[in-house]
Amino acid sequence: MALDTDSTDPQPLQRQHRFGSGSNAVWNGDALDLLPEVPDGSCALIFADPPYNIGKRFKDFHDKWPDDKSYSGWCEKWLALCIDKLAPNGSLYVMASTQSMPYIDVFLRERLSVVSRICWHYDSSGVQARRYFGSLWEPILHCVKDPLNYVFNADDIKVEARTGAQRKLIDYRKDVPTVYSSEKIPGNAWYFPRVRFRMAEFEDHPSQKPEALLERIIRASSNAGDLVLDPFAGTFTTCAVAQKLGRRSIGIERSREYIGIGLRRLSIADELDGVPLTAIEKRRKQRNRNGVKSLPSDLADGLPFEDA
Repeated sequence: MALDTDSTDPQPLQRQHRFGSGSNAVWNGDALDLLPEVPDGSCALIFADPPYNIGKRFKDFHDKWPDDKSYSGWCEKWLALCIDKLAPNGSLYVMASTQSMPYIDVFLRERLSVVSRICWHYDSSGVQARRYFGSLWEPILHCVKDPLNYVFNADDIKVEARTGAQRKLIDYRKDVPTVYSSEKIPGNAWYFPRVRFRMAEFEDHPSQKPEALLERIIRASSNAGDLVLDPFAGTFTTCAVAQKLGRRSIGIERSREYIGIGLRRLSIADELDGVPLTAIEKRRKQRNRNGVKSLPSDLADGLPFEDA
């Protein structure tokens, strides 16, 4: 299904809420209000990373509902809309906190087929907890409408198997001895470092997801030219990676400031509401006998980063 992502709004940028350039659309608004406008059955892949209901503070939003029931009820509304938008052979990936994923899992497996329950695990640079085992992973649910017919590009996501062998093994049973393939499809435990200040991809957002994680999902569950939807776009990593891989995308985001990040990352605009859209200037700290002096990164090559 064709989708016109180019903005036809004649208003200046400071009053626009729809932006587009070629195959990438940026929509500013609430997911529950805007999801109905996405054509039913049009999305090959939907990646949903909603607020987790754990009390994080975003630019203009506090991630906290009165209770679990009200949060799960909100999730059920946007999940139902996502199911309508999913193509017959499409995939829905949903992230959530470890506390709320059980409710989402039950809701989705009554309506879709759960293909995989994925564990994204990562490291920590600080103490997680003093009286319990701190959480160092986040769950991802992979669901499809038809378990017998869905896109899964296994060859596009193979990784090197860690066998511990010092040399490649050779199969001498064949007429021509052949090296055993050491590539495999990843299992459901994925290690990707969390995005931190020192990384090139870092944006000012408290729960930014790694580009590498999205690249694996997009490569696996969509093809070039397919439409990828992210109803909680945040820093628009999903859309940026989709663009790099030749997919079309729609990113929905309620925060005006994060919309600016999306416009910049997708090269749609270089200003919003009269403010230039520029990447974060990362500064390195040089210590000397007079104390700490901050330098722009282009003047401090070779000096170590300090985490923000």
